[in-house]
Formats: sequence, C-alpha cells, structure tokens
Amino acid sequence: MDVSASGNMILDAARIRQDFPVLWQRVHDRPLVYLDNAATSQKPHAVLDRLMRYYREENANIHRGVHTLSVAATDAYDAARERVRQFINAADVREIVFVRGTTEAINLVAATYGRVHVGAGDDVVISEMEHHSNIVPWQMLCEEKGARLRVIPMTDEGELQLDGYARLLGPRTRLVAVTHVSNALGTINPIEEIVRLAHERGIPVLVDGAQAVAHMAVDMQAIGCDFYAFSGHKVFGPTGIGVLYGRASLLEAMPPYQGGGDMIRSVTFERTLYADTPQKFEAGTPNIAGVAGLDAAIAYLSDIGLDRVAAYEHELLAYATEALSQIEGLRLTGTARRKAGILSFVIADIHPHDIGTILDRAGIAIRAGHHCCQPLMARLGVPATARASLACYNTREDIDALVSSIRTAKAVFA
Repeated sequence: MDVSASGNMILDAARIRQDFPVLWQRVHDRPLVYLDNAATSQKPHAVLDRLMRYYREENANIHRGVHTLSVAATDAYDAARERVRQFINAADVREIVFVRGTTEAINLVAATYGRVHVGAGDDVVISEMEHHSNIVPWQMLCEEKGARLRVIPMTDEGELQLDGYARLLGPRTRLVAVTHVSNALGTINPIEEIVRLAHERGIPVLVDGAQAVAHMAVDMQAIGCDFYAFSGHKVFGPTGIGVLYGRASLLEAMPPYQGGGDMIRSVTFERTLYADTPQKFEAGTPNIAGVAGLDAAIAYLSDIGLDRVAAYEHELLAYATEALSQIEGLRLTGTARRKAGILSFVIADIHPHDIGTILDRAGIAIRAGHHCCQPLMARLGVPATARASLACYNTREDIDALVSSIRTAKAVFA
C-alpha cells in the first residue's frame, strides 16, 4: 500500500490496475493511460466474470418462473437491490428503482412526479453547471406545463452562489434538481445545505449523483434529498444500468413511468392495478445481467473502501493540479475549493479537439468537447475544454505522461 504524506494508509493503485484488463493494452504502441473516467469507468475482472456467470449459469427472466434458473436470477436481482440500498444508505429497499442510467432516472422523475406537481407559473430550479440530462427533461416539462426554469448562478471559480440560490426559492418553486459533482468542473456542491434550504420551504430536491458515487461515500439519510440518481457504468459497472433512489412516500404516490409486464398486480380491459414500489417503475424485462454486474461492481468498490478512494484521488488531484499549473498558457476551468478528480483546461490557440487527438497518439485517453454542458461552456466563455478525469486505478505516472504529452502538443502548435 501507498502511504500519504500525512501518514494515513491509502490504496495501492498499481495493485488495483491489475484487476482491469483493458488497462493492460497498448494504444498506438504506447501503454494506455486512461483519463476519461468521468465519461465511463473501466470494468474489473469481478464485474466481467459476474456478467459471464449470469449468461452461462443463470440466464432466465425474473419474477415470472418457478424453475431453478428463474429463481436464481430473481434472487440475484433482489440481492443486488439490497446491496445498492446499503451502498447509499437508503432507509428501505423499496426506495431503489433500477433504470437504464442517470438520464432515465431524471426523466422518470420529470415525467411522473413533475407532471403531477408542476403547473403553469411554477418554477423548477437547476444550476449553471448541470449536464444536459439535468436540463433538457426540465425544459421539456416547463414547456409542456407553462412553468419557468430558474438557474442558480455560480462564481468564476465554479462554485454555486448559495445566496443567489436562496433568492430563487419561492412559493411557486416545485422542485430543485442539482448535480452533486460537476462533470465538467469537478466541483463538489454543498448538497446537504442545498437540500436544507429547499426543505425549509417544503421543496423536494433531486440530486444527480453520476459523478459522485464512485469517488466518495454517499448517504441518503445524511444528505436528506428526495431523489438521487446514478449510472452503473461510472462506478465500474456495465452500461445500460443505473439507479433512482426515491423517498418511499413520494414513489408510492407517483404514477408509473411506463406500462407493461411485471409492473402490474392485475389487468382487465376495464382497469389495471399496479404493483407496489419499486416494481411499479420497472416495466418489462429489466437489464438482469446489468443488475448482476452492478452488484459485483459495488461489492468490488466497497471492498476497496470509498474513504480510501476519496483520500487517494484527493492527493492525485492535488499532484495533477500542481503539475498542469506549471504549463505555460494552460488555464484550468473549475478551481472550486472542494473538487473531485476532474481537471478541465484550455490552452491558448489550441483547440481542445486537437489536444485530445495529439494525446491519443501518445496512448492517453482524455475527453475534449462541451461535455454535454453547453450552457456551462457559454458561462465560461469557451466553446469546449479538454478534460482529464481520475479514478482509483490512475497513478502519478499517468499524470506525468499527460503533462509530457501536453507539452508536446504545445510544441506542435508553437
């Protein structure tokens, strides 16, 4: 294990890397340096093996069969729901709804809770740093209902202005939807305070946790939010699976999101009685393999320990921030006091796409573009940024390779 400067034991990233076969490969005859974890994380053997085991040994539909394979698949599916509950410290397993990902979770809330509770002249509050998936569903709802979308301002450093936020909350505010960690800035928002201010006025809060759950412990009962969404593929799990946490009393009162099989109690041509929460929101055959893979991913991450992950990534972020700050002409976008392992930057006279292409030739994977945050890019006054994003398998050597290749890119355009 590595030892931090403070003497605390933290994780051994070199050992963890051995669990991720994709990281062993070479790209353009260079060792792969994967720094695009905010877009998607890589998958450990434990997840890959679990997916294969499901398809080899348990492949059957759930909740509908009495044969051995169906029972095994159902047991695995239900056990995964309980693991997710423990992972985020939800109060009740009924508060865990499996969806395709963060985007579907937010759309589910907008289409069910939102359609019932938002009307003409009402407000929905989001922030300047939101991902499109936490903007567009609320725009669609507001356009349909004649409501207004209100936006929490932020500072130039990338911190939400809580005084401005408090002023937006009023008698017509029906919901607040805000990101826990900005995917383009790395800002860790003061979610507990955001929730407290809204709840003082009786306003529910949805939190986009896509960039948080793989990097820090999250606790639904401590945060106190009403809805929380995250995606499996950003937490070392498969694509196409995610979680919506919803307060049980709210989920029970919400209408179904989709109709079909397995979300019903009984059906006649005259009337349908719906199943209890959460099954009411899981119409059709779900991504059973994805749920099994997510279960394995959460178990893997929990074994490492999220406190250790957070401590290690904090030190790696500090190292990377210092190293990038030494590059002449490079400007970091997003310098909040509380940040997760995301480093977005621009370099004078070099388009981010050119930076990304040159780095790829050196085997380094970063993101270049607007990161599904076009309103945020407009606020920053840039068309796009380059973004390196960290995970617990990244190392200082990865950062050194990034810095060296950025210097090479600068030389090409000198």
